[in-house]
Amino acid sequence: MNILYGVPGEGLGHATRSKVVIGHLLSQGHNVCVVSSSRAYQMLAANFPGRVHEIRGFHLAYKELTVSKSRTAALTLRSAPENLRVNFRKYRELLCDFEPEVVISDFESFSFLFAKWKGLPVISIDNMQIISRAELDVPVPPQERQNLTLARQIVRAKLPRSRHYLVSTFFRLPLIKERTTLVAPILRPEVLALQPTRGAHVLVYQSATTQKDLIAQLQQLPDQEFRVYGFNKEESHGNVQLRAFSEQGFLADLASARAVVTNGGFSLISEAVYLHKPICAVPIPAQFEQFLNAAQVQKLGYGRHFEAITPDNLKAFLYDVNRFEAALSTYVQPGNEELFEALEQVLANVLVEP
Repeated sequence: MNILYGVPGEGLGHATRSKVVIGHLLSQGHNVCVVSSSRAYQMLAANFPGRVHEIRGFHLAYKELTVSKSRTAALTLRSAPENLRVNFRKYRELLCDFEPEVVISDFESFSFLFAKWKGLPVISIDNMQIISRAELDVPVPPQERQNLTLARQIVRAKLPRSRHYLVSTFFRLPLIKERTTLVAPILRPEVLALQPTRGAHVLVYQSATTQKDLIAQLQQLPDQEFRVYGFNKEESHGNVQLRAFSEQGFLADLASARAVVTNGGFSLISEAVYLHKPICAVPIPAQFEQFLNAAQVQKLGYGRHFEAITPDNLKAFLYDVNRFEAALSTYVQPGNEELFEALEQVLANVLVEP
């Protein structure tokens, strides 16, 4: 089957999991053409030479630790007309030697627009759709309700009326919409190959490094070693070790960590859950998807959800690490087989459904 696969360029989480799915599709004999942008394009092009085409993508604008809605809207409006021209020119080029039969989108808009233009079925593969296609089972505090409303509006507008939605998740919720299947998180082979051990250090990952007092906060727990990624520096500050990013080094520290301190990002939380690592989740403000992930971590007993990294919060988290490990020990995931089986079934149905 000829498949056009759209991957957003914002962040590398989409590209990392899409790389796994694209590799599976190719192994099953499908012909896959990929469109992406920015860093995701660079990563995927290196892994699938000749199959990846660069388009203009959508970018989030940050202000301090939050996503600035006004800045993002302004940036999108300024860039949208030219981006559309570039992207549809790229699609016309693709049509010269590639006629897709189906489009798969990992929360990527322009492949979806192409599918609607050509009357092609769309399969959505991402973790965001759970916000609008499932019934939430965690309390939503007043300060998060506007963020929830906005998140639902964005998610519903992103890939409406797709043929099927495959939603990756480490927590299961009741579905409220048809044509939806929940599957276990998509894990890269490097994570599946890890042999977890219980070391003495705590892995800390901060994608938003404007928290200037992070080192000082961690130093107030002098008996605990912290290995910190996100500043991209190699520095020693007593019990706090800053690590420059290295995939091999990061995965080794993750596999041997006593626990993980992170934001509410889905990819690292999913990897920590798979490896049975207790999680202290501090979501980036105004990102409801991160709030939901963090709230689910606490609800399932896999760790704690806090609004900030403070010495008292870290002490409370570390005090209960054994309890979190016990809860995580019941989580079982046989690689990516659940997703692969569901995807092949959906693709088979696409061939017979009108």
